[in-house]
Amino acid sequence: MSVAVVIPTFNRAHLLSRALESVLTQSQPADEIVVIDDGSTDNTSRLIKANFPQVLLIHTDNLGVSHARNCGILAANSDWIAFLDSDDEWKHHKLATQLETLKLNPEYKICHSDEKWIRNDHHLNQKEKHKKHGGWIFEDCLPLCAISPSAAIIHRSVFDDVGLFDESLPACEDYDLWLRITAKYPVLFIAQPLIVKYGGHTDQLSQKHWGMDRFRIQALENIINTGELKLEYHLAALHMLVEKLSILIQGAEKKNNQDILYHYAIKMEYYQLQLNKQTQRLT
Repeated sequence: MSVAVVIPTFNRAHLLSRALESVLTQSQPADEIVVIDDGSTDNTSRLIKANFPQVLLIHTDNLGVSHARNCGILAANSDWIAFLDSDDEWKHHKLATQLETLKLNPEYKICHSDEKWIRNDHHLNQKEKHKKHGGWIFEDCLPLCAISPSAAIIHRSVFDDVGLFDESLPACEDYDLWLRITAKYPVLFIAQPLIVKYGGHTDQLSQKHWGMDRFRIQALENIINTGELKLEYHLAALHMLVEKLSILIQGAEKKNNQDILYHYAIKMEYYQLQLNKQTQRLT
């Protein structure tokens, strides 16, 4: 089972060494390590060339994390793709644990694990809504991102089937991909924290973009409009889309943002009608 690690990064030379060291010190080493420098202006390139010569370094223009990850997937030759964000790190036995578990469960094409959260040097307890699951988890993926990229390892054939990361999404690109994957594939879950996620950085996408549900709405629209979801999933996705549209509209009303209000009110009317029609067919 060959594994490539894909690490996108942008101006994070001060964090990247920690991520790379956590890969290089794995009890079972990766076959490939691919770092995609998404147009960094710091010393990322010099750092890798000087300290990590075994890494395949790919330079791109600053086109975003989805483009960077896609470049890494396409550049890798391994059967399995594991992701690591440049501000996170893996536990020493992360790859070994996942690969051994996958060998025992060969019907699975995607595996993720539990995780430890650190913010400003303090451990954070996860809320119930962030609890991770395995199996057919499409409906668990609807409210928010239910799989951390840094915890995921995915067989290459899955990307051939569902496609790569959506480069039109400035954020929530992982949420979008998990919807497409979990609509078709069960997920293997290891109830053990195999990664450490660090929060609180000012360059995190959740800090850069207001109203993250805008991008989840786009992802929900995309998968609903494929017409490929089974009825149970289609209804669940419609319910979630209407719920997220309602929240966004309420926020626009409070701020008296007429442009946003008008834009999403039209969507709300359309998808509420679709939901009503689908519900009536079942009653």
